[in-house]
Amino acid sequence: MNPLIVQIISECFIKQQYPSEEPNHPPIYLAPWDIAFLSFHYIQKGLLFIKPADEQQNHVKSLLDKLKESLSLTLVRFYPLAGRLVTRKQENPPSYSVHIDCNDSPGAKLIYATVDVAVSDILSPVDVPLVVQSFFDHDRAINHDGHSLSLLSIQVTELIDGIFIGCSINHAVADGTAYWQFFNSLSSTFRALGTSPEISRPPILNRWFPSGYGPIINLPFSHHDQFTSRFEAPRVRERIFHFSSESIAKLKSKANSECKTNKISSFQAVSALVWTCTVRARGLPHDQETYCMMAVNNRPRMDPPLPSEYFGNSVQILGAKAAAGELLDRGYGWAAWLLHETVAGHSDAAAREWVERWMEGPCVYQLGQLFNQFTTIMSSSPRFPMYENEFGMGKAVAIRSGYANKSDGSVTFYPGCEGGGSMDLENDTRINLNARNHGGL
Repeated sequence: MNPLIVQIISECFIKQQYPSEEPNHPPIYLAPWDIAFLSFHYIQKGLLFIKPADEQQNHVKSLLDKLKESLSLTLVRFYPLAGRLVTRKQENPPSYSVHIDCNDSPGAKLIYATVDVAVSDILSPVDVPLVVQSFFDHDRAINHDGHSLSLLSIQVTELIDGIFIGCSINHAVADGTAYWQFFNSLSSTFRALGTSPEISRPPILNRWFPSGYGPIINLPFSHHDQFTSRFEAPRVRERIFHFSSESIAKLKSKANSECKTNKISSFQAVSALVWTCTVRARGLPHDQETYCMMAVNNRPRMDPPLPSEYFGNSVQILGAKAAAGELLDRGYGWAAWLLHETVAGHSDAAAREWVERWMEGPCVYQLGQLFNQFTTIMSSSPRFPMYENEFGMGKAVAIRSGYANKSDGSVTFYPGCEGGGSMDLENDTRINLNARNHGGL
C-alpha cells in the first residue's frame, strides 16, 4: 500500500446538540457578496499538531468524541453550517435564487482518516507535499455543490506522530473572517467542555443587502451551468516562505522611506515584494500589463461599519496594475504605494457602488478568468487568529491549505508560528524555465 495514501476510517454527520430559540430556522438568502463566490472552491485551511508525548492509546478516540460534542454545541450558534443550499428557479422568464435551508439536512460532516507519514514529512520538504491536499474533504468542489454536499466538513487525519485538523467551509456561506470566527468558536467550545461552554462572539447571521433590495435576489438565469464553471489548476510548486517580524519591519520601513510616507502597511510592503519578484521570475515583456489582486474586507469600510461578527461574505476583490518594466524599474516601494492607494480608495461609497452595479448585472467570479500569467493574487490575512485554536495538543506547529482556489501566481498569507508580527506565505508558482530574467523570493 502506498504510505502517502490517506485512508478514510470513518465519517458521520453532526447536527446542533439542542434547539436554539427557534425550532425551525427561516431560510437565509444569499447576498450579492455571497452569490459572487458560487463558482469558487470551498475555503480549505487546517492546523498541524504534534501528538502529546504522553499519548494514551485512546487519545484519538477521545479527541474525536470531544470534537463531535464541541461541534454539535458550536452549531447551535452557527447552525447555517449544518444546512444545505437550495435553489428556486423558473425558465420563463429565467429566474434563479439561492438560499440556505437550515433545517432539512443531515448536518455538518466529520471525518477520521489516517496516513503513514510523519510531521517532518510535511514540514521538511522544500515544497509542500501533495498529500496535504488529501487532508481536506470536498476536494475541487465548487460552492454551488453545497446543494448536495455539506457546507462544513472537518477532517481529522492521524499521522504517525501528529494530528492534522482540516476544515472545509462553503465560500458562498462564509469568507475568511467568518471562517476563522467559526474555527475559534469551535476551539473555545472544545476547551470549555465539562464546564459551561459559551461562545463569546456569537455570529450575526442576518445578511446585508443594499437599500431597496433583498432578501430574495432573482438571478437572470434558468440553470447553474450559465454562471458556474470548474477550474482545474495547472501543476504548481507550493512553497512556504517565512518572513520574520524583523525582516517585515525593514521591508515596511524601506517602502515608506522610498515613498516619503508612513502609511504603507506590513501586508502591503510584503505583497509588493512578492508581486515584483513574481513578475521578474515570469520574465514578462516590459510593456506587459501586470496585476496584483487582493481580497479586501468590507466590514470596517461600510458606513455604518458591519460588525466583525457578521457571518457571511463581506469581501471584494480589488486590483492594482502596472506594466512589468515600470514595476521592476521603480522598485517595490513604488509598488507598495500603488497597493496602498488601491486599498485606501475602497470606501463605503466604493463598496456600495460595486453592489449597485452588480444588482444591475449580476455576475459570479470565475477562477479561470482571475488566474493568468500576468496576475498575482493575494488571499487570506496574517491577522486572522489561526494559531489561537487548540484541541488538547498544545499550539499548532504549522498551517496548511488544500487545493482550493489556487493556481500559478496565488499567494496565501498566514501569521508566523512564533507570532510577533511574523508571516508565512504559501506561494503557488509555475516558473517559466525559458524566461529571460529569473528571480524569486
